[in-house]
Amino acid sequence: MSDSGVEGDMKITGYRCLRTFHDWGRPVGDANGYIDSGLTDVPLVILETDSGLEGIGMGSHHDLDRLFPALEGQDPRAVSSLYDRMLARVFKSGHGGATFGGVGTFDMALWDLKAKIADEPLWRLLGASDRFVPGYASGLDIALDNQRLAKFYEEMADRGFTSGKLKGGRDAAHDIERLEIMADALRRNAAEPGLMLDANESWNLKQAVRYVSKVEEHVDLTWIEEPLRRWDASGFSRLSKSVRAAVATGENLTGLEQFRPLLDAGGVDVVQAGAVWGITHFLRVAVAAHSRDLPVSPVGLTANHSVAAAAAAVPNHMSAEVQDLGAPFGLTIDQEFSDGGIVLGDAPGAGISIDEVAISARQASASWLTAAGPHVRSDRTGLRLVTDPTWGI
Repeated sequence: MSDSGVEGDMKITGYRCLRTFHDWGRPVGDANGYIDSGLTDVPLVILETDSGLEGIGMGSHHDLDRLFPALEGQDPRAVSSLYDRMLARVFKSGHGGATFGGVGTFDMALWDLKAKIADEPLWRLLGASDRFVPGYASGLDIALDNQRLAKFYEEMADRGFTSGKLKGGRDAAHDIERLEIMADALRRNAAEPGLMLDANESWNLKQAVRYVSKVEEHVDLTWIEEPLRRWDASGFSRLSKSVRAAVATGENLTGLEQFRPLLDAGGVDVVQAGAVWGITHFLRVAVAAHSRDLPVSPVGLTANHSVAAAAAAVPNHMSAEVQDLGAPFGLTIDQEFSDGGIVLGDAPGAGISIDEVAISARQASASWLTAAGPHVRSDRTGLRLVTDPTWGI
């Protein structure tokens, strides 16, 4: 019998959902829009077993009822097999899009359970030898004025960060100015900070070539992120050949198969995976990238802490996006931010604990899906003759 008190078979018996929120303390968004309140929702799933042990996942409540029959009555330790059972469960309708969020959230809860059963921190269970995960600062900062932009990256520099990612893509001169502000804040830790620019799919190919080339006259970009629509493999390939910066993409691809055209076309230099899609997806993307000698970088790790453990365990991890130093309300996460990255703790499992009473007692309206928010694409995106830094176009 292990220290967790588990012996023999264990069965998944049910799940329950909670919804909390993250208070960013600032407006957050990108070229598509922003959330002025700085409040966003955080769906939580607690996976239940007949032993009393529970696993925690966060990210999405979508299609859980359709997916759960693939897990019910199964031993949660068979994580990889259960992941494929979930994909098979939605075979006809497909696992892409929002459904993949439900798969990823259950997957995170399963890995949390597996590590708790083994009485080990998840990073160690996954095979990492070092609890440190290199990261870069990312403020989701397009709505911040220059003063608040400088303050955010100065605070991240206080934690040792040497690289940062700016949300931009509306006006090149404006982005150049703000990249320099970010660089000034980070130079205390590195003479030449890593500078990334994220356009969030806001250009067509020729717009991207012109825009990035103009920025590169003034700034040495480490990478340009999501310059084109996520599926444009030939466009990404042509762009990568046309600019000095590496091309990074992949966070919105929902399934390993969606990476194949980009990899085959040579259209991605830094392979990204959205943390919200779960650990198994990240691990599989990392292997696919490693087979092409490409680095991998998870996006959105602030709340999806469990994917940081997976990043620590793969050989080609480059740097993880760190968007905030806080945690969602009612959650305690066993991690620290220092030395320019994430220091993972020793708590068994993913290191996430939930105060369900506090969350139930305090709810906040915190949806990303507002008309002016970053998850709603403008109908003029990619169709402008002249760049415009203003909102609401």
